[in-house]
Amino acid sequence: MPCGEDWLSHPLGIVQGFFAQNGINPDWEKKVIEYFKEKLKENNAPKWVPSLNEVPLHYLKPNSFVKFRCMIQDMFDPEFYMGVYETVNQNTKARVLHFGKYRDVAECGPQQELDLNSPRSTTLERQTFYCVPVPGESSWVVFFLNLLFNAYVNANQARVSPSTSYTPSRHKRSYEDDEDMDLQPNKQKDQHAGARQSDRSVGGLQWCGEPKRLETEASTGQQLNSLNVSSPFDLNFPLPGEKGPACLVKVYEDWECFKVNDVLELYGVLSVDPVLSTLNNDERDSSVLLDPMECTDTEEQRVHSPPASLVPRIHVILAQKLQHINPLLPTCLNKEESRTCKFVSSFLSELSPVRAELLGFLTHALLGDSLAAEYLILHLISTVYTRRDVLPLGKFTVNLSGCPRNSAFTEHLYRIIQHLVPASFRLQMTIENMNRLKFIPHKDYTANRLVSGLLQLPNNTSLVIDETLLEQGQLDTPGVHNVTALSNLITWQKVDYDFSYHQMEFPCNINVLITSEGRSLLPADCQIHLQPQLIPPNMEEYMNSLLSAVLPSVLNKFRIYLTLLRFLDYSISDDITKAVEDDFVEMRKNDPQSITADDLHQLLVVARFLSLSAGQTTLSRERWLRAKQLESLRRNRLQQQKCVNGNEL
Repeated sequence: MPCGEDWLSHPLGIVQGFFAQNGINPDWEKKVIEYFKEKLKENNAPKWVPSLNEVPLHYLKPNSFVKFRCMIQDMFDPEFYMGVYETVNQNTKARVLHFGKYRDVAECGPQQELDLNSPRSTTLERQTFYCVPVPGESSWVVFFLNLLFNAYVNANQARVSPSTSYTPSRHKRSYEDDEDMDLQPNKQKDQHAGARQSDRSVGGLQWCGEPKRLETEASTGQQLNSLNVSSPFDLNFPLPGEKGPACLVKVYEDWECFKVNDVLELYGVLSVDPVLSTLNNDERDSSVLLDPMECTDTEEQRVHSPPASLVPRIHVILAQKLQHINPLLPTCLNKEESRTCKFVSSFLSELSPVRAELLGFLTHALLGDSLAAEYLILHLISTVYTRRDVLPLGKFTVNLSGCPRNSAFTEHLYRIIQHLVPASFRLQMTIENMNRLKFIPHKDYTANRLVSGLLQLPNNTSLVIDETLLEQGQLDTPGVHNVTALSNLITWQKVDYDFSYHQMEFPCNINVLITSEGRSLLPADCQIHLQPQLIPPNMEEYMNSLLSAVLPSVLNKFRIYLTLLRFLDYSISDDITKAVEDDFVEMRKNDPQSITADDLHQLLVVARFLSLSAGQTTLSRERWLRAKQLESLRRNRLQQQKCVNGNEL
């Protein structure tokens, strides 16, 4: 590790050193960025940096170097700040230049005052993002990141100041213990209820030492309360029950590279200066603020300048857009890097047994239905790989029909999916929820902010829509709009945000799984009817025993498998293309009604993800025949069910 920890505990001191050496020459800013880049390249250095996602704010030292894993929920207007300013000593008249970058408040020593008319002062521009923790982030993701940071804290407790270090009580628990707690949410809830209650009241933050979402299932009433009861400072989380701090993120370079809903990993200077929390105090001397525009006492100012104890500021030195948030894989999975990464190439060489184990695991989760398990694997690795005009290619929304009604099956199936994917959300599709919940983000022009909705989700989120809870009732106008929004998300992979005077399209890449009793009311790319081979007398015990039987190391392989395969290249050779065309013509010749152009597209999508699920990046004749076989079995099953239940399907 580094010889000193000044870059972690006193990053502004490092910045001051470069500024003092270079003065107003802009090269000092580039040198600062290069310095921290090099520091983070040192062995395991990113793991040493305290994270706002895992460490309570009151344990972090102001102006220390921190990181934050987040989604851009909103982008505020650019703001001006004093990039360089000059102070004058009232006694000696000595003048000193200061830098304003990475700061909210101007630094003035004793007997010093700002010279606002100094010709050496410069005004610069920065962009402010409103960022929230990644919506729907799974508890196992938080656990692994906690584990990495705790290892550093434990190894260096003697060297870290107790006032600025954080050692969660959970660090002594093994990973197996954590998995066991995941599998027994009721037991865990009882054991930690007191701890969570006390944590929520500390510093006004809704934070808890345990992983954020071990108990993700909230009742319908809790969801409604979370979304419709406003607090003095609404943190504007897209999903109900979310925890962790929101942050105002100040970006100084290349902010045009980022957009709303991007997931970022940020490294920068934590700013929680108390003066930021007293903007409405008439007795405060506003001249020390670097951003005098924040002094207007309006609804917009209240939202854009919340108390720093609740919404801290991060002045970004380094920012990286994340392709995924799976901590078991390298952060960047670009094509070239994937080929050279030993871990990735080694995992891909042993893919077959992992797929076989995952298929068996999901077959048990789907009550013995191996065909449904095959399609669930294809769904979980599907991703929009390109767009042709307005058509998203690669989406694979699955409607799992035949789910038992008034049963805990869909809830526990979602728990299984939670254990496999990095981010997910279960939408309980009741009449009340559809009529009252806010699905579409909308612009609040009074506060000049984007008010979040349920469908403001980052790419690669797994959205499970539970239609088995839907009963007879009347959808009002908001309910109809919500159904339309879900249909547009599924069909076009886009959400139309409401800007009052117009709609703005936001493309997305969300995996949607619909569980229903009969055919779903929503559109789907593929319907697979569940055929249970067994009906457990106690569904909760059955699912818990299934999860308990899986070794943590095997579960980790499943998680790597499902994330990694999304980033593999795929192509079809000219020979196979010709063979597929000939096959299509032959099928049409035998029975023109048996297959349409849409059916061929569906076959190609199934063949694509079937090949990728086996680690094959090109379509083979064998995989094409297997795709045809799966589709034939699926269609025959639907036809049989239709004959049994009339026109239900």
